[in-house]
Amino acid sequence: MAKTVGIGVTGGIAAYKIADLVSRLKKEDIDVIVIMTEAATKFITPLTFKTLSDREVLVDLWDDSKEWKVQHVGAAEQLDLLVIAPATANFIAKVAHGLADDLLSTIVLANTAPLLLVPAMNSNMYKNQAVQDNIKKLKDYGYMVMEPNSGVLACGVTGQGRLPEIDQIYAEIKRLLFPKQDLLGKRVMVNAGTTCEDIDPVRFIANRSTGKMGFSIAQDAQTRGADVILVCGNSPLEPPLGVEFVPVWGAEEMCEVMQKYQPACDIIIGAAAVGDFRIKTRAEQKMKKTGNASEELVLTLVGTPDILKTLGKNKKPKQIMVGFAAETENILENAKKKLDSKNLDFIVANDVTMEGAGFSSDTNIVTFISRNGEIESLPKMSKQDVAAAILDKVVKLL
Repeated sequence: MAKTVGIGVTGGIAAYKIADLVSRLKKEDIDVIVIMTEAATKFITPLTFKTLSDREVLVDLWDDSKEWKVQHVGAAEQLDLLVIAPATANFIAKVAHGLADDLLSTIVLANTAPLLLVPAMNSNMYKNQAVQDNIKKLKDYGYMVMEPNSGVLACGVTGQGRLPEIDQIYAEIKRLLFPKQDLLGKRVMVNAGTTCEDIDPVRFIANRSTGKMGFSIAQDAQTRGADVILVCGNSPLEPPLGVEFVPVWGAEEMCEVMQKYQPACDIIIGAAAVGDFRIKTRAEQKMKKTGNASEELVLTLVGTPDILKTLGKNKKPKQIMVGFAAETENILENAKKKLDSKNLDFIVANDVTMEGAGFSSDTNIVTFISRNGEIESLPKMSKQDVAAAILDKVVKLL
């Protein structure tokens, strides 16, 4: 059955590049409905998109439609995917706050298909806290947002804000329209988030992990057809739709839960930031200050279970295990030691001190190290793309 993609074009200089995207989609026999804001028509004409898409371009909220009784509702109901490219700061703000004052913004609100936004703007505008807050809100809504590229912008500034290459946008559209089903029938267990070790009933020891990497892996595995179990420590994120979500608190609980599920799993991926130590004796009541500024508190710590090492000892034949090595020094050397000691098939190493690769970041910079010694370094990319690369490698091992 033919797919229909809505391409929303807003008023940025990169609007002209979207003509190539529409042309490529049409050559793949994908039906394209182009919706333009009035500002977008100042950069490229509707006639261009009409010629390339072979159908009328939607611009005016008040135009009578020959195809739909109510234009914005009818167009939205026809879509399998809605893409906003380029997405300007102004339009991102509209979507984040539910505003609907033109045809494209009303279609966004009426749309029930997946929504992909592709920001492109001046780098200072992109980094503005208001814009970043709006983008975060969009992600919290479940919308997908591509990371803009870096380089020389139309305004002459060098920085992040360039529209991703059309090849990148095209590949993301194809991935969303035609998801892989190469994990159909497989059971995947992923751990994510940070483990927490109680000091007293109020305080605990944790780390900066948000769970974004593990959640991305779980979501992509589910999209590929896998039966997914997500064992998660503390995280501010909403569980991905369609996965079995098992919340835990400390490392011991996480280890017990994962051992329970291990025998039924084909693939185990350890993406959680598991704490290495816990308090030897947890205080039963909240520990009080004495008021003395020079007061010292000494906590005795003991080790927590090495979860992947424990699972590695019980690894079944043909069961695939993948781990992460979040390091700050001697990255490859430390990662290789973990690869061997935990009986992993490959390990994903990253330097968490690098910009764009640490905890809570939307991007990551990783290196795959395999048991046969093969090393593959990936460029900076979104955690969704890293998740896809990890699962691509798992599928090859299968």
